[in-house]
Amino acid sequence: MGKLSMAASILCMALVAALATVTTISEAAVVEHTFYVHEMNVTHLCNTTKIYVVNGQFPGPTIDVTDGDTVVVHVINRLDYGLTLHWHGVRQIRSVWADGAGFVTECPIPPGGDHTYRFNVTGQVGTLWWHAHVTCLRATINGAFIVRPKNGRYPFPTPAKDVPIIIGEWWQLDLIELDRRMADGNFDDNPLSATINGKLGDLSNCSGIPEESFVLDVEPGKSYLLRVINTALFSEYYFKVAGHTFTVVGADGNYLTPYRTDMVVVAPGRGHRRAPGRRRAAGALPHGRARKPASGTRPPNSRSSCPAGWSGTRACDPTITASPYPSRSCPTSTTRCPSFYFHNNLTGLAHPDRHRVPMHVDERMFITLGLGSICRDGGTRCKRRRSNETIVVATMNNVSFHHPTTTSLLERYYDGTGKGVYTEDFPDHPPRPYNYTNRDYIPPGPLEEALEPTFKATKLRRFKYNTSVEIVFQSTALLQSDSNPMHLHGYDFFVLAQGIGNFDPKRDVKKFNYHNPQLRNTVQVPRTGWAAIRFVTDNPGMWYLHCHFEFHIVMGMATAFIVEDGPTPETSLPPPPPEYKRCSANGLMKP
Repeated sequence: MGKLSMAASILCMALVAALATVTTISEAAVVEHTFYVHEMNVTHLCNTTKIYVVNGQFPGPTIDVTDGDTVVVHVINRLDYGLTLHWHGVRQIRSVWADGAGFVTECPIPPGGDHTYRFNVTGQVGTLWWHAHVTCLRATINGAFIVRPKNGRYPFPTPAKDVPIIIGEWWQLDLIELDRRMADGNFDDNPLSATINGKLGDLSNCSGIPEESFVLDVEPGKSYLLRVINTALFSEYYFKVAGHTFTVVGADGNYLTPYRTDMVVVAPGRGHRRAPGRRRAAGALPHGRARKPASGTRPPNSRSSCPAGWSGTRACDPTITASPYPSRSCPTSTTRCPSFYFHNNLTGLAHPDRHRVPMHVDERMFITLGLGSICRDGGTRCKRRRSNETIVVATMNNVSFHHPTTTSLLERYYDGTGKGVYTEDFPDHPPRPYNYTNRDYIPPGPLEEALEPTFKATKLRRFKYNTSVEIVFQSTALLQSDSNPMHLHGYDFFVLAQGIGNFDPKRDVKKFNYHNPQLRNTVQVPRTGWAAIRFVTDNPGMWYLHCHFEFHIVMGMATAFIVEDGPTPETSLPPPPPEYKRCSANGLMKP
Protein backbone atom coordinates (compact mmCIF):
# COMPACT_ATOMS: atom_id res chain seq x y z
CA MET A 1 0.00 0.00 0.00
CA GLY A 2 2.91 2.30 0.63
CA LYS A 3 4.04 2.19 -2.98
CA LEU A 4 0.51 2.58 -4.24
CA SER A 5 -0.02 5.62 -2.06
CA MET A 6 3.27 7.14 -3.17
CA ALA A 7 2.39 6.47 -6.82
CA ALA A 8 -1.00 8.08 -6.35
CA SER A 9 0.54 11.22 -4.88
CA ILE A 10 3.11 11.41 -7.65
CA LEU A 11 0.35 10.99 -10.20
CA CYS A 12 -1.60 13.89 -8.67
CA MET A 13 1.45 16.12 -8.98
CA ALA A 14 2.18 14.86 -12.47
CA LEU A 15 -1.30 15.51 -13.76
CA VAL A 16 -0.75 19.18 -13.03
CA ALA A 17 2.89 19.33 -14.08
CA ALA A 18 2.52 17.31 -17.28
CA LEU A 19 0.05 19.69 -18.88
CA ALA A 20 1.80 20.86 -22.01
CA THR A 21 2.75 24.52 -21.92
CA VAL A 22 2.52 26.04 -25.37
CA THR A 23 4.04 29.41 -26.11
CA THR A 24 3.70 30.86 -29.60
CA ILE A 25 6.93 32.34 -30.95
CA SER A 26 6.94 33.30 -34.64
CA GLU A 27 4.58 30.48 -35.62
CA ALA A 28 6.62 27.93 -33.63
CA ALA A 29 5.89 26.90 -30.09
CA VAL A 30 7.53 25.52 -26.99
CA VAL A 31 5.85 22.30 -25.88
CA GLU A 32 6.79 21.55 -22.28
CA HIS A 33 6.18 18.44 -20.13
CA THR A 34 7.25 17.17 -16.75
CA PHE A 35 7.78 13.41 -16.49
CA TYR A 36 7.81 11.78 -13.06
CA VAL A 37 9.33 8.30 -13.39
CA HIS A 38 8.30 5.94 -10.60
CA GLU A 39 7.23 2.41 -9.65
CA MET A 40 3.63 1.31 -9.55
CA ASN A 41 1.89 -1.98 -8.69
CA VAL A 42 -0.58 -3.24 -11.30
CA THR A 43 -2.69 -6.40 -11.31
CA HIS A 44 -2.97 -8.34 -14.57
CA LEU A 45 -3.38 -12.04 -15.36
CA CYS A 46 -4.28 -12.77 -11.73
CA ASN A 47 -1.00 -11.40 -10.36
CA THR A 48 0.16 -8.06 -8.99
CA THR A 49 3.33 -6.88 -10.71
CA LYS A 50 5.68 -3.98 -10.05
CA ILE A 51 6.16 -1.89 -13.19
CA TYR A 52 7.99 1.32 -14.02
CA VAL A 53 5.97 4.18 -15.49
CA VAL A 54 5.82 7.90 -16.23
CA ASN A 55 3.14 9.96 -14.45
CA GLY A 56 1.26 6.82 -13.45
CA GLN A 57 0.53 5.93 -17.08
CA PHE A 58 1.19 2.84 -19.19
CA PRO A 59 1.85 3.76 -21.94
CA GLY A 60 3.17 7.15 -20.90
CA PRO A 61 2.02 10.63 -21.97
CA THR A 62 1.77 11.47 -25.66
CA ILE A 63 3.98 14.32 -26.85
CA ASP A 64 2.05 16.17 -29.57
CA VAL A 65 3.91 18.86 -31.51
CA THR A 66 3.97 20.64 -34.85
CA ASP A 67 6.90 20.66 -37.24
CA GLY A 68 9.20 23.48 -36.11
CA ASP A 69 8.31 23.37 -32.42
CA THR A 70 10.74 23.19 -29.51
CA VAL A 71 10.26 20.35 -27.03
CA VAL A 72 11.24 20.68 -23.36
CA VAL A 73 10.83 17.66 -21.07
CA HIS A 74 11.77 17.80 -17.39
CA VAL A 75 12.48 14.28 -16.13
CA ILE A 76 12.35 13.56 -12.39
CA ASN A 77 13.69 10.10 -11.57
CA ARG A 78 12.00 8.48 -8.57
CA LEU A 79 13.39 5.00 -9.34
CA ASP A 80 16.20 3.17 -7.57
CA TYR A 81 17.94 2.91 -10.95
CA GLY A 82 19.45 5.34 -13.40
CA LEU A 83 17.79 5.90 -16.75
CA THR A 84 17.78 8.09 -19.83
CA LEU A 85 14.95 8.94 -22.24
CA HIS A 86 15.41 8.71 -26.01
CA TRP A 87 13.21 10.50 -28.58
CA HIS A 88 13.05 7.72 -31.12
CA GLY A 89 13.21 8.96 -34.71
CA VAL A 90 13.70 12.65 -33.90
CA ARG A 91 16.56 13.78 -36.14
CA GLN A 92 18.16 15.93 -33.40
CA ILE A 93 19.80 18.24 -35.92
CA ARG A 94 22.93 19.54 -34.14
CA SER A 95 21.33 18.58 -30.81
CA VAL A 96 22.88 15.18 -30.16
CA TRP A 97 23.29 16.28 -26.52
CA ALA A 98 19.56 15.62 -26.08
CA ASP A 99 19.40 12.26 -27.88
CA GLY A 100 19.20 10.30 -24.60
CA ALA A 101 21.18 7.18 -25.55
CA GLY A 102 22.54 5.85 -22.27
CA PHE A 103 26.36 5.85 -22.05
CA VAL A 104 26.54 6.92 -25.70
CA THR A 105 25.38 10.54 -25.53
CA GLU A 106 24.93 10.90 -21.76
CA CYS A 107 25.18 9.06 -18.46
CA PRO A 108 21.93 8.00 -16.79
CA ILE A 109 19.86 10.31 -14.59
CA PRO A 110 20.64 9.12 -11.03
CA PRO A 111 18.01 7.92 -8.55
CA GLY A 112 16.39 10.99 -7.04
CA GLY A 113 17.88 13.18 -9.75
CA ASP A 114 16.40 15.25 -12.54
CA HIS A 115 17.33 16.31 -16.02
CA THR A 116 15.88 18.55 -18.74
CA TYR A 117 15.84 17.60 -22.42
CA ARG A 118 15.47 20.48 -24.88
CA PHE A 119 15.48 20.08 -28.68
CA ASN A 120 13.81 21.30 -31.87
CA VAL A 121 11.71 19.16 -34.19
CA THR A 122 12.48 20.38 -37.70
CA GLY A 123 11.54 19.05 -41.11
CA GLN A 124 9.66 16.01 -39.82
CA VAL A 125 6.00 14.98 -39.85
CA GLY A 126 4.46 11.75 -38.63
CA THR A 127 4.46 9.12 -35.91
CA LEU A 128 7.52 8.71 -33.69
CA TRP A 129 7.82 7.67 -30.05
CA TRP A 130 9.89 8.08 -26.89
CA HIS A 131 11.22 5.46 -24.49
CA ALA A 132 13.72 4.70 -21.76
CA HIS A 133 17.15 3.82 -23.13
CA VAL A 134 18.88 2.09 -20.25
CA THR A 135 18.14 -1.60 -19.51
CA CYS A 136 14.74 -3.12 -20.35
CA LEU A 137 12.74 -0.29 -18.78
CA ARG A 138 11.45 0.79 -22.19
CA ALA A 139 8.94 -2.09 -21.98
CA THR A 140 6.74 0.16 -19.83
CA ILE A 141 8.43 3.58 -19.96
CA ASN A 142 7.35 4.72 -23.40
CA GLY A 143 4.80 6.83 -25.25
CA ALA A 144 3.81 8.28 -28.62
CA PHE A 145 5.57 11.29 -30.14
CA ILE A 146 3.38 12.87 -32.83
CA VAL A 147 4.62 15.56 -35.21
CA ARG A 148 1.93 17.37 -37.19
CA PRO A 149 2.41 19.34 -40.43
CA LYS A 150 2.69 23.11 -40.15
CA ASN A 151 -0.28 23.77 -42.42
CA GLY A 152 -2.35 20.97 -40.92
CA ARG A 153 -2.66 19.25 -44.30
CA TYR A 154 -1.79 15.66 -45.18
CA PRO A 155 -1.20 14.23 -48.68
CA PHE A 156 -4.29 12.07 -48.15
CA PRO A 157 -7.90 12.81 -47.09
CA THR A 158 -8.09 14.33 -43.63
CA PRO A 159 -9.17 11.61 -41.16
CA ALA A 160 -12.08 12.01 -38.79
CA LYS A 161 -9.72 11.27 -35.91
CA ASP A 162 -6.21 10.00 -35.32
CA VAL A 163 -5.44 7.52 -32.56
CA PRO A 164 -2.12 6.18 -31.23
CA ILE A 165 -2.17 2.36 -31.13
CA ILE A 166 0.77 1.32 -28.96
CA ILE A 167 1.57 -2.39 -29.06
CA GLY A 168 3.63 -3.69 -26.15
CA GLU A 169 4.44 -6.69 -24.01
CA TRP A 170 3.40 -7.64 -20.48
CA TRP A 171 6.14 -9.04 -18.25
CA GLN A 172 5.74 -10.46 -14.77
CA LEU A 173 9.49 -10.89 -14.49
CA ASP A 174 11.05 -7.73 -13.07
CA LEU A 175 12.56 -5.77 -15.97
CA ILE A 176 15.84 -5.13 -14.13
CA GLU A 177 16.23 -8.87 -13.56
CA LEU A 178 15.38 -9.51 -17.21
CA ASP A 179 18.19 -7.18 -18.24
CA ARG A 180 20.64 -8.98 -15.94
CA ARG A 181 19.72 -12.36 -17.40
CA MET A 182 20.18 -11.19 -20.98
CA ALA A 183 23.58 -9.71 -20.17
CA ASP A 184 24.53 -13.19 -18.95
CA GLY A 185 23.56 -14.68 -22.30
CA ASN A 186 20.13 -15.96 -21.23
CA PHE A 187 17.51 -15.04 -23.83
CA ASP A 188 14.87 -17.69 -23.17
CA ASP A 189 12.52 -15.54 -21.07
CA ASN A 190 9.17 -14.64 -22.59
CA PRO A 191 6.49 -12.03 -21.91
CA LEU A 192 3.19 -13.39 -20.67
CA SER A 193 1.07 -11.40 -23.09
CA ALA A 194 0.89 -8.60 -25.59
CA THR A 195 -0.87 -5.29 -24.94
CA ILE A 196 -2.72 -2.65 -26.94
CA ASN A 197 -2.49 0.79 -25.33
CA GLY A 198 -1.69 -0.96 -22.04
CA LYS A 199 -4.75 -3.25 -22.19
CA LEU A 200 -4.40 -7.04 -22.22
CA GLY A 201 -7.86 -8.09 -23.34
CA ASP A 202 -10.12 -10.81 -21.98
CA LEU A 203 -7.45 -13.46 -21.41
CA SER A 204 -8.38 -14.35 -17.85
CA ASN A 205 -11.11 -13.91 -15.25
CA CYS A 206 -9.74 -13.34 -11.76
CA SER A 207 -12.38 -13.23 -9.02
CA GLY A 208 -15.01 -12.54 -11.65
CA ILE A 209 -13.23 -9.45 -12.99
CA PRO A 210 -12.23 -9.86 -16.66
CA GLU A 211 -9.21 -8.12 -18.17
CA GLU A 212 -10.05 -4.81 -19.79
CA SER A 213 -9.71 -4.56 -23.58
CA PHE A 214 -8.79 -1.52 -25.59
CA VAL A 215 -11.94 -0.26 -27.34
CA LEU A 216 -12.01 2.25 -30.15
CA ASP A 217 -15.48 3.64 -30.97
CA VAL A 218 -15.79 4.58 -34.61
CA GLU A 219 -18.57 5.59 -37.00
CA PRO A 220 -19.40 3.82 -40.27
CA GLY A 221 -18.28 5.65 -43.37
CA LYS A 222 -15.47 7.62 -41.71
CA SER A 223 -11.72 7.14 -41.98
CA TYR A 224 -9.41 6.99 -38.97
CA LEU A 225 -5.67 7.54 -38.86
CA LEU A 226 -4.19 4.81 -36.64
CA ARG A 227 -0.67 5.58 -35.47
CA VAL A 228 0.61 2.07 -34.75
CA ILE A 229 3.83 1.83 -32.70
CA ASN A 230 5.59 -1.36 -31.61
CA THR A 231 7.27 -0.85 -28.22
CA ALA A 232 7.88 -4.56 -27.58
CA LEU A 233 11.29 -5.74 -26.43
CA PHE A 234 11.34 -8.86 -28.57
CA SER A 235 8.54 -9.40 -31.05
CA GLU A 236 7.53 -8.27 -34.49
CA TYR A 237 3.74 -7.90 -34.64
CA TYR A 238 1.04 -8.42 -37.22
CA PHE A 239 -1.76 -5.86 -36.93
CA LYS A 240 -5.03 -6.92 -38.54
CA VAL A 241 -8.74 -6.17 -38.43
CA ALA A 242 -10.97 -9.03 -39.52
CA GLY A 243 -12.70 -8.40 -42.82
CA HIS A 244 -11.17 -4.97 -43.43
CA THR A 245 -8.24 -3.35 -45.21
CA PHE A 246 -5.87 -0.49 -44.43
CA THR A 247 -4.17 2.12 -46.52
CA VAL A 248 -0.64 2.55 -45.16
CA VAL A 249 0.35 6.22 -45.62
CA GLY A 250 3.46 6.73 -43.49
CA ALA A 251 6.21 5.18 -41.41
CA ASP A 252 9.01 6.46 -39.17
CA GLY A 253 7.95 10.07 -39.54
CA ASN A 254 7.91 9.98 -43.37
CA TYR A 255 5.13 9.64 -45.92
CA LEU A 256 4.75 6.50 -48.02
CA THR A 257 3.09 5.91 -51.35
CA PRO A 258 -0.39 4.80 -50.19
CA TYR A 259 -0.40 1.02 -49.98
CA ARG A 260 -3.54 -1.06 -49.44
CA THR A 261 -3.25 -4.19 -47.33
CA ASP A 262 -5.31 -6.26 -44.92
CA MET A 263 -2.35 -6.71 -42.55
CA VAL A 264 0.38 -4.40 -41.25
CA VAL A 265 3.69 -5.71 -39.91
CA VAL A 266 5.42 -3.58 -37.27
CA ALA A 267 8.86 -4.43 -35.91
CA PRO A 268 10.19 -3.14 -32.56
CA GLY A 269 11.30 0.45 -32.93
CA ARG A 270 9.08 1.16 -35.89
CA GLY A 271 5.92 3.20 -36.27
CA HIS A 272 3.35 3.12 -39.07
CA ARG A 273 0.49 5.39 -39.96
CA ARG A 274 -2.50 3.87 -41.64
CA ALA A 275 -5.84 5.36 -42.58
CA PRO A 276 -8.61 2.77 -42.49
CA GLY A 277 -12.06 3.54 -43.76
CA ARG A 278 -15.61 2.66 -42.75
CA ARG A 279 -16.07 0.34 -39.75
CA ARG A 280 -12.84 -0.49 -38.00
CA ALA A 281 -11.54 -2.51 -35.10
CA ALA A 282 -7.97 -3.05 -34.01
CA GLY A 283 -6.05 -5.99 -32.59
CA ALA A 284 -2.47 -7.22 -32.47
CA LEU A 285 -0.66 -10.49 -32.03
CA PRO A 286 3.05 -11.27 -31.81
CA HIS A 287 4.72 -12.40 -35.00
CA GLY A 288 7.11 -14.27 -32.72
CA ARG A 289 10.70 -14.16 -31.65
CA ALA A 290 12.79 -15.47 -34.48
CA ARG A 291 15.45 -17.14 -32.40
CA LYS A 292 13.49 -20.39 -31.89
CA PRO A 293 12.38 -21.24 -35.42
CA ALA A 294 13.48 -24.83 -35.37
CA SER A 295 11.09 -25.85 -32.62
CA GLY A 296 8.16 -23.88 -34.01
CA THR A 297 7.32 -22.47 -30.58
CA ARG A 298 5.87 -19.01 -30.15
CA PRO A 299 5.59 -16.61 -27.24
CA PRO A 300 2.19 -16.32 -25.60
CA ASN A 301 -0.45 -14.61 -27.70
CA SER A 302 -2.58 -11.65 -26.80
CA ARG A 303 -5.97 -12.75 -28.02
CA SER A 304 -9.05 -10.68 -27.50
CA SER A 305 -12.35 -11.88 -28.89
CA CYS A 306 -13.48 -8.30 -29.33
CA PRO A 307 -10.37 -6.11 -29.11
CA ALA A 308 -12.00 -2.91 -30.29
CA GLY A 309 -15.50 -1.55 -30.65
CA TRP A 310 -17.31 -0.12 -33.60
CA SER A 311 -20.77 1.21 -34.24
CA GLY A 312 -23.24 -0.58 -36.47
CA THR A 313 -25.03 -3.90 -36.31
CA ARG A 314 -22.24 -6.28 -37.27
CA ALA A 315 -21.30 -8.78 -34.55
CA CYS A 316 -17.80 -8.94 -33.11
CA ASP A 317 -15.66 -11.20 -35.29
CA PRO A 318 -12.99 -13.02 -33.22
CA THR A 319 -10.82 -14.09 -36.16
CA ILE A 320 -7.53 -12.58 -35.02
CA THR A 321 -4.87 -15.31 -34.95
CA ALA A 322 -1.12 -15.54 -34.54
CA SER A 323 0.84 -16.21 -37.70
CA PRO A 324 3.34 -19.09 -37.74
CA TYR A 325 7.01 -18.67 -38.34
CA PRO A 326 7.94 -18.29 -41.99
CA SER A 327 9.08 -21.44 -43.72
CA ARG A 328 12.72 -22.12 -44.45
CA SER A 329 12.29 -20.87 -47.98
CA CYS A 330 10.92 -17.35 -48.06
CA PRO A 331 9.59 -16.21 -51.44
CA THR A 332 7.75 -12.93 -51.81
CA SER A 333 4.45 -14.46 -50.84
CA THR A 334 1.84 -13.16 -48.44
CA THR A 335 1.24 -16.66 -47.12
CA ARG A 336 4.79 -17.96 -46.71
CA CYS A 337 6.66 -14.78 -45.87
CA PRO A 338 4.19 -12.04 -44.89
CA SER A 339 6.70 -9.83 -43.06
CA PHE A 340 9.13 -9.64 -45.98
CA TYR A 341 6.32 -9.23 -48.49
CA PHE A 342 4.85 -6.31 -46.55
CA HIS A 343 8.10 -4.41 -46.03
CA ASN A 344 9.32 -5.03 -49.56
CA ASN A 345 6.18 -3.52 -51.09
CA LEU A 346 6.43 -0.14 -49.39
CA THR A 347 7.80 2.85 -51.31
CA GLY A 348 8.38 6.45 -50.32
CA LEU A 349 6.17 9.36 -51.32
CA ALA A 350 8.47 11.59 -53.32
CA HIS A 351 9.38 14.81 -51.49
CA PRO A 352 11.45 17.46 -53.32
CA ASP A 353 13.54 18.36 -50.27
CA ARG A 354 14.14 14.93 -48.72
CA HIS A 355 13.74 12.29 -51.42
CA ARG A 356 17.02 12.74 -53.23
CA VAL A 357 18.98 9.54 -53.12
CA PRO A 358 22.74 10.19 -53.26
CA MET A 359 23.87 8.58 -56.51
CA HIS A 360 27.53 8.33 -55.55
CA VAL A 361 28.94 6.37 -52.61
CA ASP A 362 31.99 7.50 -50.62
CA GLU A 363 32.00 4.73 -47.98
CA ARG A 364 30.65 1.18 -48.26
CA MET A 365 30.07 -1.18 -45.34
CA PHE A 366 28.91 -4.79 -45.28
CA ILE A 367 27.74 -5.66 -41.76
CA THR A 368 26.84 -9.19 -40.70
CA LEU A 369 24.39 -9.62 -37.81
CA GLY A 370 24.55 -12.75 -35.69
CA LEU A 371 25.50 -14.33 -32.38
CA GLY A 372 28.80 -15.56 -31.00
CA SER A 373 30.32 -16.58 -27.71
CA ILE A 374 33.01 -15.44 -25.29
CA CYS A 375 34.68 -17.46 -22.55
CA ARG A 376 33.38 -16.82 -19.04
CA ASP A 377 36.91 -16.81 -17.62
CA GLY A 378 37.98 -14.04 -19.98
CA GLY A 379 40.26 -16.29 -21.96
CA THR A 380 40.08 -17.59 -25.50
CA ARG A 381 40.09 -21.35 -24.94
CA CYS A 382 36.81 -22.78 -23.67
CA LYS A 383 34.18 -25.30 -24.67
CA ARG A 384 31.78 -23.79 -27.21
CA ARG A 385 28.34 -24.85 -28.52
CA ARG A 386 26.26 -23.26 -25.73
CA SER A 387 28.34 -24.76 -22.92
CA ASN A 388 28.46 -23.44 -19.35
CA GLU A 389 31.96 -22.16 -20.07
CA THR A 390 30.71 -19.50 -22.49
CA ILE A 391 28.41 -16.49 -22.61
CA VAL A 392 26.35 -16.00 -25.76
CA VAL A 393 26.72 -12.48 -27.19
CA ALA A 394 25.35 -10.62 -30.22
CA THR A 395 27.71 -9.32 -32.87
CA MET A 396 28.17 -7.03 -35.84
CA ASN A 397 31.01 -8.15 -38.10
CA ASN A 398 32.02 -10.54 -35.31
CA VAL A 399 32.48 -7.72 -32.78
CA SER A 400 30.25 -7.61 -29.69
CA PHE A 401 29.87 -4.02 -28.53
CA HIS A 402 31.09 -3.30 -25.01
CA HIS A 403 28.90 -0.54 -23.59
CA PRO A 404 30.71 1.86 -21.25
CA THR A 405 29.39 1.94 -17.68
CA THR A 406 31.12 4.98 -16.19
CA THR A 407 31.21 7.57 -18.97
CA SER A 408 29.51 8.68 -22.17
CA LEU A 409 31.13 8.30 -25.57
CA LEU A 410 29.92 11.72 -26.75
CA GLU A 411 31.44 13.47 -23.76
CA ARG A 412 34.80 11.77 -24.32
CA TYR A 413 34.72 12.51 -28.04
CA TYR A 414 33.91 16.19 -27.49
CA ASP A 415 36.62 16.55 -24.85
CA GLY A 416 39.17 14.68 -26.95
CA THR A 417 39.66 12.08 -24.18
CA GLY A 418 38.44 8.96 -25.96
CA LYS A 419 41.76 7.12 -25.80
CA GLY A 420 41.41 4.02 -23.68
CA VAL A 421 37.58 4.26 -23.81
CA TYR A 422 36.94 3.45 -27.47
CA THR A 423 38.72 2.87 -30.75
CA GLU A 424 37.66 3.98 -34.22
CA ASP A 425 38.31 0.74 -36.07
CA PHE A 426 34.88 -0.86 -36.38
CA PRO A 427 35.36 -3.17 -39.39
CA ASP A 428 33.74 -2.43 -42.73
CA HIS A 429 33.41 -6.17 -43.45
CA PRO A 430 33.29 -9.41 -41.43
CA PRO A 431 36.72 -10.95 -40.69
CA ARG A 432 36.10 -13.87 -43.03
CA PRO A 433 33.34 -14.73 -45.49
CA TYR A 434 31.18 -17.82 -45.15
CA ASN A 435 27.74 -18.96 -46.23
CA TYR A 436 25.94 -16.55 -43.90
CA THR A 437 22.48 -18.07 -44.31
CA ASN A 438 23.38 -21.75 -44.05
CA ARG A 439 20.86 -23.00 -41.51
CA ASP A 440 23.25 -25.74 -40.41
CA TYR A 441 24.95 -23.02 -38.32
CA ILE A 442 21.88 -22.99 -36.06
CA PRO A 443 22.54 -25.19 -32.97
CA PRO A 444 22.95 -28.00 -32.11
CA GLY A 445 25.71 -27.83 -34.70
CA PRO A 446 28.52 -28.71 -35.00
CA LEU A 447 29.37 -26.33 -37.88
CA GLU A 448 28.90 -23.14 -35.84
CA GLU A 449 31.66 -24.04 -33.35
CA ALA A 450 34.44 -22.79 -35.60
CA LEU A 451 32.73 -19.44 -36.26
CA GLU A 452 31.27 -18.50 -32.88
CA PRO A 453 34.38 -17.27 -30.96
CA THR A 454 34.30 -13.47 -30.74
CA PHE A 455 35.26 -10.68 -28.32
CA LYS A 456 33.83 -7.60 -26.56
CA ALA A 457 35.15 -4.18 -27.59
CA THR A 458 34.01 -0.57 -27.94
CA LYS A 459 34.75 -0.10 -31.62
CA LEU A 460 33.30 2.93 -33.41
CA ARG A 461 33.36 4.20 -36.99
CA ARG A 462 34.28 7.80 -37.92
CA PHE A 463 32.96 9.64 -40.99
CA LYS A 464 33.79 13.03 -42.40
CA TYR A 465 30.94 15.49 -42.75
CA ASN A 466 28.85 15.18 -45.93
CA THR A 467 29.95 11.62 -46.70
CA SER A 468 27.65 9.36 -48.69
CA VAL A 469 27.48 6.03 -46.85
CA GLU A 470 26.02 2.75 -48.09
CA ILE A 471 25.48 -0.14 -45.67
CA VAL A 472 24.36 -3.64 -46.52
CA PHE A 473 23.09 -5.44 -43.41
CA GLN A 474 23.26 -9.22 -43.68
CA SER A 475 21.32 -11.30 -41.14
CA THR A 476 23.05 -14.61 -40.51
CA ALA A 477 22.11 -18.08 -39.26
CA LEU A 478 25.06 -18.20 -36.87
CA LEU A 479 23.69 -19.64 -33.60
CA GLN A 480 20.17 -18.34 -34.48
CA SER A 481 18.02 -17.09 -37.37
CA ASP A 482 16.73 -13.74 -36.19
CA SER A 483 15.38 -10.87 -38.16
CA ASN A 484 16.96 -7.60 -37.08
CA PRO A 485 15.27 -4.16 -36.84
CA MET A 486 18.35 -1.94 -37.21
CA HIS A 487 17.90 1.60 -35.86
CA LEU A 488 20.24 4.54 -36.50
CA HIS A 489 19.95 7.56 -34.19
CA GLY A 490 20.10 11.05 -35.67
CA TYR A 491 19.35 10.05 -39.25
CA ASP A 492 16.77 8.93 -41.74
CA PHE A 493 18.13 6.70 -44.49
CA PHE A 494 16.93 5.39 -47.83
CA VAL A 495 16.05 1.70 -47.91
CA LEU A 496 17.26 0.83 -51.41
CA ALA A 497 16.37 -2.87 -51.42
CA GLN A 498 15.80 -5.96 -49.30
CA GLY A 499 16.24 -9.62 -50.12
CA ILE A 500 16.32 -13.19 -48.88
CA GLY A 501 19.55 -15.19 -48.71
CA ASN A 502 23.09 -13.91 -49.11
CA PHE A 503 23.59 -10.47 -50.66
CA ASP A 504 25.16 -10.73 -54.11
CA PRO A 505 26.52 -7.37 -55.29
CA LYS A 506 26.61 -8.44 -58.93
CA ARG A 507 22.96 -9.47 -58.88
CA ASP A 508 21.24 -7.50 -56.13
CA VAL A 509 22.51 -3.98 -56.85
CA LYS A 510 20.33 -4.12 -59.95
CA LYS A 511 17.29 -4.24 -57.62
CA PHE A 512 18.11 -0.93 -55.90
CA ASN A 513 15.29 1.61 -55.96
CA TYR A 514 16.68 5.09 -56.61
CA HIS A 515 13.33 6.61 -57.60
CA ASN A 516 11.05 6.34 -54.55
CA PRO A 517 12.65 4.26 -51.79
CA GLN A 518 11.35 4.32 -48.23
CA LEU A 519 12.92 6.92 -45.95
CA ARG A 520 13.25 5.28 -42.52
CA ASN A 521 15.14 5.42 -39.24
CA THR A 522 14.74 1.65 -38.66
CA VAL A 523 15.06 -1.06 -41.28
CA GLN A 524 13.76 -4.59 -40.78
CA VAL A 525 16.52 -6.90 -42.01
CA PRO A 526 14.78 -10.20 -42.87
CA ARG A 527 15.84 -13.37 -41.10
CA THR A 528 18.59 -14.97 -43.21
CA GLY A 529 18.24 -12.03 -45.58
CA TRP A 530 19.68 -8.58 -46.21
CA ALA A 531 18.79 -4.89 -46.52
CA ALA A 532 20.71 -2.07 -48.25
CA ILE A 533 20.52 1.53 -47.02
CA ARG A 534 22.16 4.81 -48.01
CA PHE A 535 22.44 8.20 -46.27
CA VAL A 536 24.61 11.33 -46.12
CA THR A 537 26.43 12.25 -42.90
CA ASP A 538 25.06 15.78 -42.54
CA ASN A 539 24.41 15.77 -38.77
CA PRO A 540 27.60 16.02 -36.67
CA GLY A 541 27.92 14.15 -33.39
CA MET A 542 27.97 10.65 -31.89
CA TRP A 543 25.14 8.44 -33.19
CA TYR A 544 24.14 5.05 -31.86
CA LEU A 545 23.44 2.19 -34.32
CA HIS A 546 21.82 -0.93 -32.88
CA CYS A 547 19.29 -3.70 -33.30
CA HIS A 548 16.02 -2.77 -31.60
CA PHE A 549 15.44 -6.23 -30.15
CA GLU A 550 16.34 -5.52 -26.53
CA PHE A 551 18.19 -8.79 -25.99
CA HIS A 552 20.38 -7.98 -29.02
CA ILE A 553 21.24 -4.52 -27.63
CA VAL A 554 22.15 -5.88 -24.19
CA MET A 555 24.18 -8.69 -25.79
CA GLY A 556 26.17 -6.31 -27.99
CA MET A 557 24.61 -5.87 -31.46
CA ALA A 558 25.52 -2.21 -31.61
CA THR A 559 28.15 0.38 -32.46
CA ALA A 560 28.25 4.17 -32.82
CA PHE A 561 29.10 6.47 -35.71
CA ILE A 562 31.17 9.60 -35.18
CA VAL A 563 30.30 12.33 -37.70
CA GLU A 564 32.87 15.10 -37.83
CA ASP A 565 32.10 18.81 -37.97
CA GLY A 566 31.43 20.49 -41.29
CA PRO A 567 33.23 23.58 -42.60
CA THR A 568 30.98 26.19 -40.95
CA PRO A 569 29.51 26.82 -37.49
CA GLU A 570 26.08 25.90 -38.89
CA THR A 571 27.40 22.45 -39.88
CA SER A 572 29.32 21.80 -36.67
CA LEU A 573 28.41 20.32 -33.31
CA PRO A 574 27.69 23.13 -30.83
CA PRO A 575 29.00 22.93 -27.26
CA PRO A 576 26.85 21.24 -24.60
CA PRO A 577 23.76 23.31 -23.73
CA PRO A 578 23.34 24.65 -20.17
CA GLU A 579 21.00 21.80 -19.16
CA TYR A 580 23.46 19.08 -20.20
CA LYS A 581 24.94 17.26 -17.19
CA ARG A 582 28.30 15.57 -17.41
CA CYS A 583 29.14 12.14 -16.02
CA SER A 584 30.27 11.65 -12.44
CA ALA A 585 32.76 9.05 -11.23
CA ASN A 586 30.03 6.45 -10.63
CA GLY A 587 28.71 6.56 -14.21
CA LEU A 588 25.65 8.68 -13.44
CA MET A 589 24.92 12.33 -14.25
CA LYS A 590 26.49 14.84 -11.95
CA PRO A 591 23.96 16.47 -9.61
